[in-house]
Amino acid sequence: MVEEIKEYLAKGAIVLDVRTKEEWDEGHTEGAEHIVLTVIPSEIERIKSWGKPIIAVCRSGGRSGQATQFLANQGIDIINGGPWGNVDKHVSKK
Repeated sequence: MVEEIKEYLAKGAIVLDVRTKEEWDEGHTEGAEHIVLTVIPSEIERIKSWGKPIIAVCRSGGRSGQATQFLANQGIDIINGGPWGNVDKHVSKK
């Protein structure tokens, strides 16, 4: 999983955090996009417009797994990064 995360980041992937606003406010990856899992279906065009691979994250990996499955079915290049902290430590800090 770590190698896949690093590979996606090297391709310029966008980190998509699907946690609640409260969870996001407690901490998140710098530069990540925040779209709560429940509204992802209404945000498909916005997500597609990014034109980049995506790494979905949440607190434990469950919700990001749901987002990954749904968005992959929409033709989006996406992987489940699991807990946001797992991906955050690999994102280069500005």
